[in-house]
This record gives sequence, C-alpha cells and structure tokens, in this order.
Amino acid sequence: MSRPHIEPFCDRDVSFKNMILPGFGSGFRYKTLSLDNETGACSLTVQLDSGYKQPPGFSYSELEIVVVEGVIKVGDMTCNRGHYFFVPAGYALPQIESEHGALLLMMYNTGEPNLIESDQHHQFSRTELYHHVDSYKDIVWAPGNVVSPSVAAGCMIKLLNYNPDSHAMSFLYCMTPQFHQDNISYHDCAEEGYHLWGTSWMMQFGDLPTGGYFWRPPYINHGAFASEYGCIAFGRTDSKLYNHFHYNPWSTPDENQLRSAARLAKRDPFLYKWCVNMSHNHPHGPEDFEDTMKFIEEIKFVIAYSFIYSQRPGTPAQRKDNIPLAEKKARLSALQSLLKNQQKNF
Repeated sequence: MSRPHIEPFCDRDVSFKNMILPGFGSGFRYKTLSLDNETGACSLTVQLDSGYKQPPGFSYSELEIVVVEGVIKVGDMTCNRGHYFFVPAGYALPQIESEHGALLLMMYNTGEPNLIESDQHHQFSRTELYHHVDSYKDIVWAPGNVVSPSVAAGCMIKLLNYNPDSHAMSFLYCMTPQFHQDNISYHDCAEEGYHLWGTSWMMQFGDLPTGGYFWRPPYINHGAFASEYGCIAFGRTDSKLYNHFHYNPWSTPDENQLRSAARLAKRDPFLYKWCVNMSHNHPHGPEDFEDTMKFIEEIKFVIAYSFIYSQRPGTPAQRKDNIPLAEKKARLSALQSLLKNQQKNF
C-alpha cells in the first residue's frame, strides 16, 4: 500500500473519465482516488451508467467493492447500497449489470484494474476468501473499543473483512451527531477512508464531506475529530490498527515512528529485537535476483504481489539499500514480464 499522502480530497470536485482498459466495456466511468505508481493498485469511484453490463470474469488483483448508491445485479443477486464484496485475485464474478445505474467504490489492492473474461475461477485463486454482505442491514454496529486503545464514545464500527495473517481490515465506521474526540492519533499502518454520507471535521484538514477521501501513510498525525450531524464512512488498513494517542500536533512522522518503536520495545522486547536485527534481512545481490526468477519460473507462479522496496527512515534495511533505482525498476519489470508470460501460457 505504498501511495502518497492524500488528505483532504473530495471526489465531487473532479470529473469522471471513461474506462478504456479491455473487458470493462462502455458505460464504466471512474475517478481515481489514489494510485500506487509501482504496482498499479488503486482506489476508484466508479459510475455504472444505466443499462451497463459486464461479462463474467476475474481480476489478477484482489478487489473490494462497496455499492455507494443505486442497485447492481451480480448474477441473480440484487445488491443495494451498502453491499460489500471481498473478491480474491482470480475469483470469477458472474455478470454484473445495473438497470438504472449505480455508484461504486472499487479498490484494486494488489495490482492494476483488469478483467479477464471467464466463468471459471483461476486455478490458484483462494476462492474460500470470497464473501459479500449487506453491511447496512446484516451487521450491527459495534462500539469503538474493538480497536485498541478505544476511540471516544460515539464512534462505532462494522467489521467487513479481516486478514488474520497481516491483521489488515476493512470496515464501516460512523460518528454519531455531536461526536467529539479531542486527542491526536497516528498508526503503524496505512489507512484509507471514504465518506459514504455526512461530514466530519479534523483539526489539520478541516471538513471532509460526502465523497471525501483520504489515503494516510503510517505515522501521520490526525485529530482532534468532530461531526456536528454525524457521518458514515468506509475504512481500510494494510495491517494492525493500533491507536497511538497524544496531544502534540507538531510531531513529525519520523518522531512518531521513533515513539512507536520505543513503545514496541517496552511492550514486546523480543519482537522489537527481531525488527531491528539485520541478520534476517534478505540478501539482494544480482545472483539472489536470478535465483528468485528461477524459483518463480520453476513453480510457475502466475500471480504475485511485486513492488519496489520503499525505505522506512531509521531502519536497518534503509542502511543496506544501495541498489540504484534504475536497477530496481529493471528487476521489477523483468519479474512482472515473467509473470505475465506465465499467465498467458497457463
């Protein structure tokens, strides 16, 4: 989830563009909310025009969908606003259509938008992870203490998806009318949010209305918070959401990261020692890259989440990262070309 800090942004301030990538067809228009320039992963607001039909197919990227407005049919299932889908890479969805049009939130989490027309799942798709739910009707609001430390009373959560390996999660959250939280927070994870309805206020960025969006990298200060009339939003993280609360609005991301590391050293000293130990870092010379390519070719991988290493200040890996950017890009291009060729030959 390596994307620049975007906050505040409102999709109502920009125009839709016609989707020109193969498979999506006419009547699929989008606005880009955020984009990872290395992997093509992105979050989009999508307008399906009246009468739109999309053939059955799958994406090579993991995909999440939220129906913001209108109605869509997925196969024989009618989905109203608030319906949520988690679609693993390679999972073939049935035909998607919208008789009267619909507004969607679509997040391609591990690669660029693509649609491979097929009524069969990819052989290596983790189909057991697929699920969907009417988040407005079929899930009850839970208090904010489902995250730690708890947010203030009046902020509630509906958990939509949870990854037990990374602790990443997707959820709805709401602020009740007259909600207020006076402290400031930051997280060790990247955080994404989109306002489905209503307006919230934040000290650093002001009002965020319906259609408001943010992509917040780790250790960015945000807060205090308030909402006069309440709001409902979709949120997502790339790892465990831990609230580091404080009252210093001028601390920098680097300072916040050091403070977080100090807390980790106190809370879990063994994990902290592992994090700062250089011995477990992977070698990255030319021969190691060649071995990686041979391994991918032998196993015949067709799906892999690949990206250029992004430095984190103050980490041992930063001191060892002496590979020129041009070499990194060349290696990434070679790896992704190998994957695409193996996809075609699969």
